[in-house]
Amino acid sequence: MSITDILSAKDIDAALTSVQAANSFEHKSFFKKVGLSGKSADQVKKVFEILDRDCSGYIEEDELALFLQNFKPDARALNDAETKAFLKAGDSDGDGKIGVDEFQALVKA
Repeated sequence: MSITDILSAKDIDAALTSVQAANSFEHKSFFKKVGLSGKSADQVKKVFEILDRDCSGYIEEDELALFLQNFKPDARALNDAETKAFLKAGDSDGDGKIGVDEFQALVKA
């Protein structure tokens, strides 16, 4: 499955354009722009599975750093500050990673 099976290429391009500059990534606005916040729980779960590159059942910090590249391979990596802020926002149980339930809550927040 590809991310474009769930999200439109036009929305992905617009969302990625909005976060091209360093320190411009903010997950809530990105999720809205890319169209993810309007998707069903099942669709959000499918996106989570794409983001979970190592299929561990969690999105860890190293995967979050490459978050934007899941939407388009030539997108920039998140910097350390953006990655840590994103992890802090999504890691509700404090285990240092984001599970599928945490991701779904983060998208819908």
